[in-house]
Amino acid sequence: MNEITIRDLKCIITAPEGINLVVIRLDTSEPGLTGYGCATLAYRPLAVQLVAETYLNPLLTGRSVRDIGDLWQLMYQNAYWRNDVISANAISGIDMALWDIKGKIAEMPLHDLLGGRRRPAARVYRHAGGTDPEAVLESVLALRAEGVSHTRVQFGIYGGIEAGATRPRGASPGEYYNPAAYRRQTLAMLEHLKKHLPEDQELLHDVHERLSPADAVRFATELQEFQLFFLEDLLPPEQSEYFQAVRSQCSVPLACGELFTHPLEWDGLIRRRLIDFIRVHISMIGGITPALKLAAFAAASGVRTAWHG
Repeated sequence: MNEITIRDLKCIITAPEGINLVVIRLDTSEPGLTGYGCATLAYRPLAVQLVAETYLNPLLTGRSVRDIGDLWQLMYQNAYWRNDVISANAISGIDMALWDIKGKIAEMPLHDLLGGRRRPAARVYRHAGGTDPEAVLESVLALRAEGVSHTRVQFGIYGGIEAGATRPRGASPGEYYNPAAYRRQTLAMLEHLKKHLPEDQELLHDVHERLSPADAVRFATELQEFQLFFLEDLLPPEQSEYFQAVRSQCSVPLACGELFTHPLEWDGLIRRRLIDFIRVHISMIGGITPALKLAAFAAASGVRTAWHG
């Protein structure tokens, strides 16, 4: 087979169920050989399309599909200013498409190219929510009847929007939160669930970075008695130093990383064993190539992967 090169790049924007998705299609010089990758930045899809089609397509056209790592560095450094989430998603879609092409050339699934499966199955969870504890319980039980043993439970939506916050008079429309009520109602929800669910039902909860650091530390210690599978995104990246305070006061398993885009955001957390699960969205960090490096780095410190998205 002759040297296979990149011929063209197309960015496909779609929205099944109303959620914006961005897909990169990479066509090659070999007829019929096409790769696809995820470049989804749900809130800025047109910005990703602009970077991918206007800047990265001409940069890559005519280059060999073989050297994925080299092409990743080329795309990452080409604009000089880097580490932004828009470029990371554009790079991710191309990176995944290149891995897709490599697997098709080798006639192997990607996991075989990377050394084979590490386990015969992986844990997954589903979402269960409701406007009161009984409604959440019914949702968990319905999923359990389908065989789901791990469930992320939320009272209302992130931050407890059902928790009775009052919008100030004359304030703009939007979501308003009552952190104290959110904490109280979430604790009551978990107490109700633990009382009525079998012991082998694993529960997770996502704070979605909606609490102040002091409230987040207090909340984590209050949650310890419920033995969650993990507590997700307790703190935003800019407040990650507070994870040390959480770790020193309780043993609740911590997962975070949904907002991370750069290795410096997870480096200290993993090295100091301050989290239990790294939770990055693979497209937000630039695709499979950097995700492989992150997974190896995390494994060396006993931190498990729980990819987001």
